[in-house]
Amino acid sequence: MQPITKQAWEKNSRAACGVMKLVTVALICLPAAGCMGTGFGLSDNVDAGLTTQSTPSAQRKPVDSDETTIRNAVSSADLGRLKGEPLPWANTDTGSAGVVTGITQTQAGEVTCRDFTTTSHSFKGISKYRGTTCLTPSGEWKIVSFAKQD
Repeated sequence: MQPITKQAWEKNSRAACGVMKLVTVALICLPAAGCMGTGFGLSDNVDAGLTTQSTPSAQRKPVDSDETTIRNAVSSADLGRLKGEPLPWANTDTGSAGVVTGITQTQAGEVTCRDFTTTSHSFKGISKYRGTTCLTPSGEWKIVSFAKQD
């Protein structure tokens, strides 16, 4: 064996130090890169067919307005049977309810209309309305006026 000179020792220790730095960086970066690339090994459990917010929303029936509910109550009322009694109504879609009073039917030519007064009890409070609904030539009742009373 030959003795190692000081110059050879310094050269070898610099090379060893460089190799150690490379090994240290590799030991730190390679495992981290593996975790980032595979999501900590969770990539096998990911459902690639699932995409959020891409499915159509459930089909809901349109919310009937209170006016529509009142129109249906007024137009379907049997006035001969009511004899001036109040007619209650309730809208399960909005949570509102009320009482229709004073339904009077008028005939102008071939047009049949019903005037009415109603209350509306809702989250906004209690209100009173006057309205008119008329029978169209197609056989459908339509609200022609509906206004809040003071």
